[in-house]
Amino acid sequence: MIFEHYFDILLVPISIIIISLILGIFLNRIIFYKLLPKITQPTSPTYIICSKALRGIPIAWSLAIGLYWAINSIEMMTRLQTFLSQCLIALLMFSTTIVIARIVVGMIELYTKSTSSQLPATSILTNLIQISIYILGILIILQSFGISVAPLVAALGVGGLAVALGLQDTLANIFSGLHLILSKQLKLGDFIRLSTGEEGKVTDITWRFTTIQASSNNVIIVPNQKIASAILTNYNMPIQEVTVVIPMSVSYNSDLNKVESVTLAVANKIMSTLEPTITDFSPGLSFHTLGQSSIDFNVILRSSEFSNQFKLKHEFIKAIIATYRQENIIIPYPTNTIIMEKDEAD
Repeated sequence: MIFEHYFDILLVPISIIIISLILGIFLNRIIFYKLLPKITQPTSPTYIICSKALRGIPIAWSLAIGLYWAINSIEMMTRLQTFLSQCLIALLMFSTTIVIARIVVGMIELYTKSTSSQLPATSILTNLIQISIYILGILIILQSFGISVAPLVAALGVGGLAVALGLQDTLANIFSGLHLILSKQLKLGDFIRLSTGEEGKVTDITWRFTTIQASSNNVIIVPNQKIASAILTNYNMPIQEVTVVIPMSVSYNSDLNKVESVTLAVANKIMSTLEPTITDFSPGLSFHTLGQSSIDFNVILRSSEFSNQFKLKHEFIKAIIATYRQENIIIPYPTNTIIMEKDEAD
């Protein structure tokens, strides 16, 4: 009898919960497989942002509404019923905050990844915005339930001061990371070299550190504070293209006009093959030194980005050696003249 009594009491709320869960799954499938594909293409940024923002949310909303009805269908203490109902309402409001945060972060990521954006799509930027929205949502939830947020904000201010004193290094890294982003000194994909010798491509700027991918594919982790205070060379600023200077030399018996024309012909061929996108630059050649055994000069090429210069040098050196051999242009070995004085006894 007791079992039947509780079964009769719980039958309706359990049925409501099961039905709401089924409806949530059904609604989730309709939104993702019917509604969104009709509104926009599955490969479009709008579809990607909406799908990420609503992931799992329709099921959670439907289940929360079902739980709310189930609670109100059971006879229980008024205070307990009110408390549970308020918890579910708070859950619905917080899940809405999550959706808003995901949409805002998705739009910011889309904007920062666009070519016209001046802000990099770094972790620290999106995380700060996401946390700010969550905090704002929690404050709104507390205020909606009649909980004054003014004392809480004051307590957080005093507590924040104490925490700041104990987390000086962490806060220094956070503000250094924000400074790097807002001052536009670094962007994702920039190739940099620090005064301490580390170099590579910037892959992310997080709360505490900047990650750099070296040419060896190893990851270098540098605290943001060190990056902000270091002397660094950014090879992507002010433009991404890099001038490549290759030192060379030929013998004194060489026809310099022939050397110049042959070398520039090879340089133009290599540039047109490896760097077809660079159309406003012509390779150059400049004789600069009469050495002990050679006439020295520089060949000036241009690479579309820092990492491409190694392939450019590699192919140019192979081609120029083969061409010089065909044209009988000699690249001299270093020579030293040794004068030996004759001994008077001899």
